[in-house]
Amino acid sequence: MSNRIHPSDAGRGGRARRAAPAPADRRPAVYTVWKRSSMGFQGTDGFCVYDDAGRLAFRVDNYSRRRKLCAGELLLMDGQGTPLLSLRPQLLSLHDRWNCYMATEEEGLDKKPSPTSQQQVFTMSRCSALKSSDEAEVHMSPAGTTASSSSGLSCKHPQVAAAPAYRIEGSFSRRNCKIRRGSDGKEAARIARKSASVASRPVATLGDDVFSLVVRPGVDVATIMAIVVVMDRICHKPYTPMVCSSQ
Repeated sequence: MSNRIHPSDAGRGGRARRAAPAPADRRPAVYTVWKRSSMGFQGTDGFCVYDDAGRLAFRVDNYSRRRKLCAGELLLMDGQGTPLLSLRPQLLSLHDRWNCYMATEEEGLDKKPSPTSQQQVFTMSRCSALKSSDEAEVHMSPAGTTASSSSGLSCKHPQVAAAPAYRIEGSFSRRNCKIRRGSDGKEAARIARKSASVASRPVATLGDDVFSLVVRPGVDVATIMAIVVVMDRICHKPYTPMVCSSQ
């Protein structure tokens, strides 16, 4: 399974050719996102995110497909389980608004932090109230903003004068979309279907549960991964636990 998700040249007599590495500040970061909780509990729908070397870079384990009114927060962690970002749905929001906060060590111990102690990172919402649209916008929060003082931001909010930090364009549901910077429209990250080959078999496209995430240099990967997790929730469709496609 891992060989299909992360094709490697290892074990080929040491003769595999490797391209000369580009400077670290110019090379995009390539990740493989697998919609599977690393804990593998029945009914969970988490994420395992691997870097281009096959190492676990991020994970989301406390993830379920409950209705928004009953859903709790989602916790984005690094590969070692250190809490990074906390994601919470805004109730009674027509645009499926979500709020992102800096995670605390308390959350890593399954304890609820004080609602006034967390610094807000961004707010994200769908651009249209129509559920058929996958496009969304992300507004970064001012430094020092806490959960108790956050204001309601959305794509149509009249008080939002500045351009959003990021815009999501394309079809996330079909694993074909781009995350662009709101300031200049340049691509910050890209989501695409993932293909892989096994031994002598031809290249095959994997199912929707495995896809590629390419993050441009200078873009915070944790923030992009948090956006991906939220996109998976607001682009809601019935979830059926499954393994990678064998076709």
